[in-house]
Amino acid sequence: MPDSDRALLRDKLAAVMREAGEIALASSKRAFKHWTKEGDSPVSEADIAVNDFLVTHLPPLRPDAGWLSEETEDDLVRTSSGAVWIVDPIDGTRAFIQGRTDWSIAVALVEDTRPVVAAIYAPVTNEMFLGARESGATLNGTPVRASAGDTLNGARLAGPQSYLKWLTQMNSRVLPQPKIHSLALRLARVAAGELDAALASRNSHDWDLAAADLMIHEAGGTLSDFSGHALRYNQAETKHGSLIAAGIDRHRALIELVRDRTAEFA
Repeated sequence: MPDSDRALLRDKLAAVMREAGEIALASSKRAFKHWTKEGDSPVSEADIAVNDFLVTHLPPLRPDAGWLSEETEDDLVRTSSGAVWIVDPIDGTRAFIQGRTDWSIAVALVEDTRPVVAAIYAPVTNEMFLGARESGATLNGTPVRASAGDTLNGARLAGPQSYLKWLTQMNSRVLPQPKIHSLALRLARVAAGELDAALASRNSHDWDLAAADLMIHEAGGTLSDFSGHALRYNQAETKHGSLIAAGIDRHRALIELVRDRTAEFA
């Protein structure tokens, strides 16, 4: 897809995301049903309503693309598609149910296993992250950049408590940050330089990661597994291992600390 086409698609995606956000916000302001699905994962009426909206409005933007969403039964036909929409209607459903602000809607268009256009929208705080490959990433229209530096001294880190505890033991000058329930939003804040690094435990899915992955790389950072390998999307298996996101130099320093220690962070 040419750069100009990606930029146009990004702008159209932004408009769809804002409408989806309005649907979610409207649901949050009234009594809504929520329940637990397979895997002890919460889901709400808003997850389904946003998914229904997106499954109607995204495919016309790229008719040849397949579909993968947390709230749609998976059809492995998608793996034979050159492009696929990867969607999390509400990332951080527990936060949504609890009336917190740190949930988001995350969408990415993936081509040949990597994201090329993406959006992450946090409706309560009105944070719209947009990205297109080789065109940069923005937050509410302003270009963002991952923080520079290669040290953990004074580095603001967010992630699972067990990971942060271990890193603090390795370097007492690390600054653990409060939990951000939406993983997509946690990673996007690395792209924006609001966090110096973020970690994710194993078993996060394509829909948690693909949109933020593009933001981080377009902002001059890196998202990888603990071995330093980039992630590949739209595979038959959508789960990933433990992950690190940071600016390039700090990411390299973190990888040196955790490489071959994945078993310790189960």
